[in-house]
Amino acid sequence: MNDDLNYITQQLCALTAIPSPSGFTARAAEYVRKTLAEMGYMPIITRKGNVECVLGGEKNPLVLAAHVDTLGAMVRAIKDNGRLRPTTIGGHQWRTADGENCMVFTRSGRMYTGVVLNKEPSVHVREKELEDTEENMEILLDENVSSRQEVEALGVETGDMIAMDPRTVITDSGYIKSRFLDDKLSASILLGIARWVKEQKITLPRKVTLLFTVYEEVGFGGSCVPIDTEDMISVDMGCVGSDLGCNEHMVSICAKDSGGPYNYDMITELALICKAEGLPYAIDIYPRYGSDVETTMRAGYDIRHGLIGPGVYASHNYERAHIDGVQAAYTLLQKYLMR
Repeated sequence: MNDDLNYITQQLCALTAIPSPSGFTARAAEYVRKTLAEMGYMPIITRKGNVECVLGGEKNPLVLAAHVDTLGAMVRAIKDNGRLRPTTIGGHQWRTADGENCMVFTRSGRMYTGVVLNKEPSVHVREKELEDTEENMEILLDENVSSRQEVEALGVETGDMIAMDPRTVITDSGYIKSRFLDDKLSASILLGIARWVKEQKITLPRKVTLLFTVYEEVGFGGSCVPIDTEDMISVDMGCVGSDLGCNEHMVSICAKDSGGPYNYDMITELALICKAEGLPYAIDIYPRYGSDVETTMRAGYDIRHGLIGPGVYASHNYERAHIDGVQAAYTLLQKYLMR
């Protein structure tokens, strides 16, 4: 693994270690801001909580966007038996979290560990298996509590945030396994791009801004972007699944998702770069997907828009990618910026 990829994977491990469900992203945003500032940039955190950072260049402004918010949950209610009833943040799938370790963050600044289980998890006890639907799930705190009053005495209350253990692993064979590769893997790639520009003293032929958003998983992360933006690419996860051409070793270019087609000319430009550079890629259609840049379009910005990302398998689950796909996405962005 070369130095650039080592840096990107190190940033991934650092970012996934910071819990950041939508609405609870201040620590992740500050980490990104500080990392960029240490490189010599002048990033800002917006009122909304996004991180904006101009890499350099003039004219024809381009925004590259990735999001650092993740799926998660929130305490909906404290039960009489001392367990927590959760409510979903984003497109969280409870069936993939059954048995997962988690953390509960209180507004007083405390953190408690716990486990996610359905209401009848023991196979030696239950008469029938419960579906892993939200109403059947609960959080068991790793504290000696058995009543609502005892939980409240800990400072836990409705509206507290619940984050799942990411369990980030990078194998010797190059596989990257973790929750929240969507989209902390691509956020790490953008940090790699910032480092490349600074260390190599790259003169960018156009103005380039990195945008790290914090509300993508709930649908409005990209609704505010720099006013001069002309082109914008969401760098998110590439879908891998049945009837799609992409796999974990490729960069995916999205032609259309649930919000409709992306800019035809931009998709063509990206594909031509992949062909010219011999990058493994696929142009695919994602039937159940939405991106930050679609939110930007709906907000009324007059821009061209695109979506790319390294192939990620098992989205909104315990996800898996490969360093080959990271390399392909990273190289595609480098070549696109130097056009």
